[in-house]
Amino acid sequence: MVKVATTKLDRTRVARTALDLLNETGLEGLTLRAIAQRLDVKAPALYWHFKDKQALLDEMATEMMRRMSEDFLSAPDADWRVALTEAMRGLRAHLLRYRDGAKVFSGTHYTDLSYAAPMEAHLRVLAGAGFAPDAAARAWFTVYNYTIGFVIEEQAAGPAPGRGEGGYDLAARAERLAAYPLAAAAGEVMFRSHDRGFEEGLATIVTGIGATLATSTQTGSERGPG
Repeated sequence: MVKVATTKLDRTRVARTALDLLNETGLEGLTLRAIAQRLDVKAPALYWHFKDKQALLDEMATEMMRRMSEDFLSAPDADWRVALTEAMRGLRAHLLRYRDGAKVFSGTHYTDLSYAAPMEAHLRVLAGAGFAPDAAARAWFTVYNYTIGFVIEEQAAGPAPGRGEGGYDLAARAERLAAYPLAAAAGEVMFRSHDRGFEEGLATIVTGIGATLATSTQTGSERGPG
């Protein structure tokens, strides 16, 4: 007897299943075959929806953005510094929910416009604070890229979410770098206390944005936005 699927197989369902599986396999172990097995279908059925793994990653990143957007529906804080800081804290928190989440998210192309409304809202806050359109876009893109890059390194340093595996052996690293004491000591800063490191780096970047993406007032004098 042929088994008939009781739930329609579509792109969103496949992406959600892939995200569930991601924490078990990591990005390298995530294959269309493994996803098909989890869905109890044959692998060729997935190629009807995704021509290759990159197309699947695009849909997975879009599903992640949909979930993020639900948290960011409220209007951002009127203070651009607070708005950027809170948005990037939220982005990091979402990425950390998935093993290799930042790698999945990086370099993908969204398949819908779920990202547009939150982005527009934050750009409006920046514009309202005096940023020129180009400067507002640069400010948003700078903190966004910082957050993605930080989480990629954070997740690479381990341990794997929920499994306690992996992570740098800082004692062994320090031993290898015994002749380079400053580089050895830097390991504690780079590979431990990720929450503190993220917050300090983000604060530095937000402060730098205020200092370098300055706009002219109506009188022509230079000032920092906000």
